Amino acid sequence: MTKGILVALMATTLTFSQAFSCDSLANSGFAPENNRRIEVGDKASNNMTKEMFLAAVGRVSSVYEPIVAEKGGKLIMNNRWDDATVNASAQQSGKNWQVNMYGGLARHPLVTVDGFMMVVCHELGHHIGGAPRKGGFGSAWASNEGQADYFAGLKCMRRVLENDDNIAIVSKMEIDAEATTKCESIYKSASDIALCERISMAGKSLAMLLGDLGGNSNVKFTTPDTSKVARTNDNHPAAQCRLDTYFQGSLCDKAISDDVDGKDALKGVCLKRDGYELGMRPLCWYKPTAAEL
Repeated sequence: MTKGILVALMATTLTFSQAFSCDSLANSGFAPENNRRIEVGDKASNNMTKEMFLAAVGRVSSVYEPIVAEKGGKLIMNNRWDDATVNASAQQSGKNWQVNMYGGLARHPLVTVDGFMMVVCHELGHHIGGAPRKGGFGSAWASNEGQADYFAGLKCMRRVLENDDNIAIVSKMEIDAEATTKCESIYKSASDIALCERISMAGKSLAMLLGDLGGNSNVKFTTPDTSKVARTNDNHPAAQCRLDTYFQGSLCDKAISDDVDGKDALKGVCLKRDGYELGMRPLCWYKPTAAEL
């Protein structure tokens, strides 16, 4: 084989690889890859029904379909209730922005309905959650895992749940004292405090799920991850770090309309330079620049 032919073949292979990776998001599962499967009717499942599954997905997608359209995409929800996979994922192919939701995750005993909606928000966050984005060939469209988590608590769940009677809803929930304390330190109205509490507890549901899949579901609001990354981690943070991210998203009082940006990681978020002491992205996955300190 001549050198010229070899170079041409390598270029063709690279072009194909880039095109293919644009169509799917590598390592895009909500949870790290796992072998857990929870079938319909499994005795270990929670009380989630197909109707509840579809209603939860529909609540989020009905709010975000027009927003995705404004951003140039067509939101496609693949609702696979019968699939036992304990995960969720996102893909983009041209203007088709897909979210894949699986019944196995919805049926996990640690997943609440609010928690499941937050997973939908996380997967939407890969599409519209803003910077920082995943690096690598063809995958620059996708917000990284930590940012998708942050967006879920910061914007998406607030937008979806803001018109609910959250005071009445949380009155029937068991809310962790630390969540209440922190929410009350940020928000003044009872409805805003209740919304913050509700989102925080949805995040705890998911962090416990993620911890369970990793062998330890003992995550708490009172034991934040104190590690600091040397550079921003694009992949899945540890379960405690993810709880911290959901929680800080709920504690950032930036307006929902103050949108995040796909290129500028400083837009629409809480920053230390602006005087915030809570609500910033946790340092266990995010490395801030000098401009935001």
